[in-house]
Amino acid sequence: MLTGQDRGQTREVFFRAWRAHREGRPLEGVEKLIVQVALRHPEYHPVLEQSEAARERDYFPEAGETNPFLHLGMHIAIEEQLSIDQPPGIRGCYQKLLSRYPDEHEVQHRMMECLGEMLWQASRQKTAPQEAVYFDCLRGLASGP
Repeated sequence: MLTGQDRGQTREVFFRAWRAHREGRPLEGVEKLIVQVALRHPEYHPVLEQSEAARERDYFPEAGETNPFLHLGMHIAIEEQLSIDQPPGIRGCYQKLLSRYPDEHEVQHRMMECLGEMLWQASRQKTAPQEAVYFDCLRGLASGP
């Protein structure tokens, strides 16, 4: 979707989609998904409207900051995974999670924790992301404590 771009280019896709939405212009391609996800996060609307200030801004988790672009991007990644059932079986895990947590947005936030864990481990170990890590985490969420 947004791979291969630098941070500023990737963020510009978000700004452009949000501007088109605010101006009532037709949305194209991934813009529809960006706006759909952004509408569920009104706390990020001011960021999407401040493209100059936010284009190159750093966000520091250790200071309690959430990177809105990473957060929205993870929602988009999960939406895309579910739309094509890739990795295979992700829809089934999602359905199991929905039976445990009936709010779709909450389920996606929980899935994001697992997706983030998989990506963090891959980065730390300097390997490709391992789907098994993702699915183990998702299964753990579905089965509960």
